[in-house]
Formats: sequence, C-alpha cells, structure tokens
Amino acid sequence: MTDTATPYRAPHLAHWPARLPRELAIPQTTLGYNLEVSARRWPDKPACVFLGRAMSFGELHRQAEALAGWLQAQGVRKGDRVLVFLQNCPQYLVAAYAIFRADAVVVPVNPMNKADEFGHYITDPQARVAITSADLSGIVLEADGRLPADRRLRQLLVTRMCEAGPEGEGRAVAPEEAPSEAIMAWLRSDDCPADARITRWPEALACTTPPTPSTAGPDDLALLPYTSGTTGLPKGCMHTHRTLMANVAGGGQWGFAGPESISLSVVPMFHITGFMYGVLSTVCTGATAVILPRWDRELAGRLISRHRVTHWTCIPTMIIDLFGSPNYQTFDLSSLRYLSGGGAAMPHAVAERLQKEFGITFAEGYGLTETAAPSHANPPERAKLQCLGMPIFGVDSRIVDPDTLKPVPIGETGEIVTHGPMVFKGYWGHAEATAAAFIEIDGKRFFRTGDLGRMDEEGYFFITDRLKRMINASGFKVWPSEVELLLFRCPQVQEACVIAAKDAYRGETVKAVVVLREQARGQTTPEDIIAWAREHMAAYKVPRVVQFVDALPKSGSGKVMWRWLQEREPQV
Repeated sequence: MTDTATPYRAPHLAHWPARLPRELAIPQTTLGYNLEVSARRWPDKPACVFLGRAMSFGELHRQAEALAGWLQAQGVRKGDRVLVFLQNCPQYLVAAYAIFRADAVVVPVNPMNKADEFGHYITDPQARVAITSADLSGIVLEADGRLPADRRLRQLLVTRMCEAGPEGEGRAVAPEEAPSEAIMAWLRSDDCPADARITRWPEALACTTPPTPSTAGPDDLALLPYTSGTTGLPKGCMHTHRTLMANVAGGGQWGFAGPESISLSVVPMFHITGFMYGVLSTVCTGATAVILPRWDRELAGRLISRHRVTHWTCIPTMIIDLFGSPNYQTFDLSSLRYLSGGGAAMPHAVAERLQKEFGITFAEGYGLTETAAPSHANPPERAKLQCLGMPIFGVDSRIVDPDTLKPVPIGETGEIVTHGPMVFKGYWGHAEATAAAFIEIDGKRFFRTGDLGRMDEEGYFFITDRLKRMINASGFKVWPSEVELLLFRCPQVQEACVIAAKDAYRGETVKAVVVLREQARGQTTPEDIIAWAREHMAAYKVPRVVQFVDALPKSGSGKVMWRWLQEREPQV
C-alpha cells in the first residue's frame, strides 16, 4: 500500500535525544514480577503515600499475595476477568497486582459510571468478581440485579477508601495532607448495601491460603480497558503483559525517572494514562506515588510542596485550575523535574507561564487506550508547544490519506497510523472492529488512530482534527453514540443527536440536540433533561447544553446527519 513516489522518512531520528536508546530491550516477564523485584530491592521504601500514610513495597507485595490467594479461593482462574471499580487509592494498586499474581486480567471501570452503564462491564468481559468501594457498591449491585442469574457476579469485594489512610490505623489525617471536608466525608463512607456475596477488604487480606505458582507469560492477557468507537457500546482493548511492559520500561527512561523519583498520582487510575503512570510505572522503577483520590487543586499544591514531588503526569486543565487558586504562589513547585501529559492541548499562554514563573517545560505526549497511553512524546530537552511530540521507542508512525491509505507529503494533513510494541492486540469479542482498525504498510501492521494530524520537517506530529466522532472535554473522551444510547432511555426523549460545543474551560463540551416525545413537549425544559442525565450517566458525559428541535436532519437512508449539525455549531 505504500506510495513509492513518497518514500517513508523518519526525520525525528535526527533529533532523537542522545541519552536514549532508539529501541528497548523489553523484559520478557510479567507485570506482577515487577512488584516482586521492587519489594525485594526496597522492602521498606514507600511505594505510595495516601492521606499522609505510607505503604511500603514490602507491604504492597504482602497484601497483593494475600488478595491473590483470596481471588483464587473464589474460583478466579488464569485469564479470568476481574473488575476494578475504584477511585485512586492504595487499594487500587493492591487489587491490580493481586489480579496479575492470580494470572487473571484487570478490567478497570470508570468510577463515574452509573448503574445504567455498569452492567455492560459485567456482561461483555464475562466478569464474575468485582472489587469496589463501599460508596460505589450500590451501583454494582443495582446493575448486577438487572442481569439474568447466569450472568451475575459471584463475589463482590468491598473496601472503605479510608482503610488505606491513617484513619485505618486510628490516627487523624494531618491538615496539610487532608482534602476538603466533603471529600473526607466521602472517604469515610461505609454506605454499603447488604448482600451475601460481599466480602470486606480486611477479611480478604486475612486470607492465609497462598496463591498457586504463576504460569502467566508476557503474551498473556493482562489488562482490558474499555474505549468507545463511533458506534455501539464501549469495547475492551486487549493488552498483554508485553504490550504494557513496552511503555512501562520506556516511560522511566524518557522522563528521567528512577527509585528516587516521587510522582503525583492524580490522573484517574481507571484511565490508561493513570494506570500506566500511577499503577505500573512507579512500581517498576521503585518510585513513590503520592496518591490523590480526586482532583483537588489546593491539596495538589500542598502535596507537591510537602513531598517534594519530582514527576507529574496530568491533563492541562489541572495546571490551569492550579493557577486559578488564590494560594498558588505559596506552593513550592521547585522540586518538579518532569511535567508531562496530554488528552488536550496545553494553551500556549499557560505553557509560557509555567516556564517563566517556575522554569518548567510542559512536555506533551499522545496516545490512546489502544496504544497503552503514549506512542508519541516530546523530549523534555527539546519540546514543542501544542505538539504531540515524536514517535517513541520502536514506534513507526505515519500520516496517510484516510481514503486511499497512501502516505501524504510532510506538512499535509492525513490520518495518524501507528505501529509499535505497545499497540494492543485487538478488541475483545469484536473481530470485525479489530480487522477494520488495522492496515498493512511495508509488511507491518499499523493501527488506525482515527485522528487527523500532520508531521513537520523535524518529525514532530501535530493533531489537527478527529476522524472519529469524539468529544474531548478536559481530557475526558466522550463518545456521542454512547451518550445518545443513554438519552434514548429518558422518558421524555424521542430522538437525540450529540455533538461538541465550545466551552471556555473544558475546550469542548457535550451538547444534545433533542426531539421530545409528543406528551413531553411544552412540559419539559432543557434542565429536566440535564437533571435526568446526571442520574444515569457519568458526570463528564452529561450534556451541558440541550437544544430542542422538532426533527433531526436525516439522509436519504434515514441516518441522522450529525456532521451537518456539528458543522453548524460555532467552531469548537
């Protein structure tokens, strides 16, 4: 398929950092083995800090071993999928490494999901065990109760968020480590319904049955994070220990990380970026993760100052919000050595302010769930603003015409396609979608990202548009088709089409163009639809704007012309 008139060039290699190898010697071991190694190397060193309480690598390993034994006692076998439905907390690390140790597969689920959404994550991966917190357990049980008996969960492991903080040891949280009172009240929550299938966290950790010897290898399935496409429900992306290990091994080298590093872990761990940098990478390098359960700009500023945080992977809206704090000038950010992120472009003015006031260069990166987070990154010593960066270790990324699939000249826009060791194996249970997601160029399998971009003369990539129908709200990816499917359940809605709208803070936000049912017309307001959506879908998916119309524009085949509506929306 390669156009011989336009031979492939890799100009970024001329600007490749001299300190880095171009290819990685990726370990031929499992992710669980990384914890075993770190626990032996640094048994007493903090693996993470949460609300002022440290958990050592040795203790993390001990708890993961105990929980792995408990999982196997519940019938979890090699390759089984286990749901993890938690906010950021040390229990997330314990759960993930216990699942790896049991040779099973982690299925991270967004804790913002409601019962209407959660059932899909039980049935699609055929999960039988879920790990969650008390405040979320009601959502799990409500979703589970709607399923046929033969598709329901067998066991539900429930923790209280504060069990991993100092209150779990009977000590108070120090003021400088404490989030807002509202978040503290939520952390203390024990609002858990009664159900015979529930096991409490301390009971599971008390399991004395050791797990059986691991037989997993690098090519066994390890992680099944879900992502949506342009149609239908979310699909699971199959990642093996090997595909994840590529970015685990490379991330530390790219970002100057090591056992002396201290990372601020605030990107949600259910998200591929949060999982890579908050669960996997720090354990591999022996770094300490300072964990925030939710974004809290005041707490983030205090924790960076108190713990001398060196590494922070974030989304630009967090930086913008931190600068919006009336206390930001009191925060000591001088310890930060590597500030990176993606999900949304960093505004030029904010990047300049970071450099001027704190001497920090924000190094943007680019990747997808399908590529285990980064496939491109800016080298911090030669970063370009509002740029995706260059292809990282072992990555061959090109710009092709989305229709002909032939390469386009440097500087011209086309679809970004990527080949590399971190690319996923396919969509769980969706052979046709998997086949459509890949093309072959020069005998290599390339993933079609669905993103439109261009490459400059130096081999740096820039995103220009989205081929896929996706809304990017402060780094959260919202898939219109999924929101539409949920809105169709609203008793007042006859039809709905979801598009992106301009938003001063989020960049883009969700707009629903709605046709009301006859009996609801004149009786329903846009606020009524928004209120219903808040009860039935994750907060970031909720339409912020609702427009009522008499009918949606449709093509001759009867398909809703969403693109026509999007084009008539003010430029986003």
